[in-house]
Amino acid sequence: MKKTQRRAQRGLTLIEISIAIIIIAMLFSAAVMGIGSLTGAKAKGAAGELAGTIRSLYDSAALRGKTCRLVFEIPEPKEEKATRYHAECAESGVTTARDRDNALRDENRERERSRRDSRGGDRDERRSYLTTGGDTPSTQDLMDSEKVRVENVSRFSSFTSEELPARELPEDVRISIWTRQQREAVDSGVAYLYFFPQGYTEKAYVYVSQGDNVWTLDVSPLTGKVNIVDEALEVPR
Repeated sequence: MKKTQRRAQRGLTLIEISIAIIIIAMLFSAAVMGIGSLTGAKAKGAAGELAGTIRSLYDSAALRGKTCRLVFEIPEPKEEKATRYHAECAESGVTTARDRDNALRDENRERERSRRDSRGGDRDERRSYLTTGGDTPSTQDLMDSEKVRVENVSRFSSFTSEELPARELPEDVRISIWTRQQREAVDSGVAYLYFFPQGYTEKAYVYVSQGDNVWTLDVSPLTGKVNIVDEALEVPR
């Protein structure tokens, strides 16, 4: 009986030790995550990656002679979704709207309308207005055809490379974007940062935050250089 009791006691001891190790590991993991949130480690890492992406796209636009842009898809603050961003380039140089705030509002409304109608890709479809069958096209046909050609040239399409992969940020890392063409920083919906073939970009602040920790990416328009500041810089007025 004594041997049996000793085995049972030894077995219970091993089980207890195993449980204790599991609990300690869970507490350690929670502590590491808490410390990371307090220090903003994820946001700091995301800021460094984004700074590298901005510089790479600045160089790509200048070398390719095309207008490119970073597209940010930022969820609403209450949504438990991650912010995504990717690069796009047009077939040639393209100008941008001076009133970016209204342009972004219109595009966000259009995106929402397309999601509701389940016709997300329909608005991108275009048709040729040139007549067929050997008939001579009218002046209106030629004008419409030229309009379609210009739209196709200025249309942006995804651009990826080893230096410019599409990225998804951790869910607890937030982003907001301000450019010279905006009055306020965009913190939800779609936002853009443009790069032009002449070798310049937009004056921009990109805010990367986690908890109370905020880093500002200060983008130089003439050089594409990104200065990372460990505070939220005020939007210029």
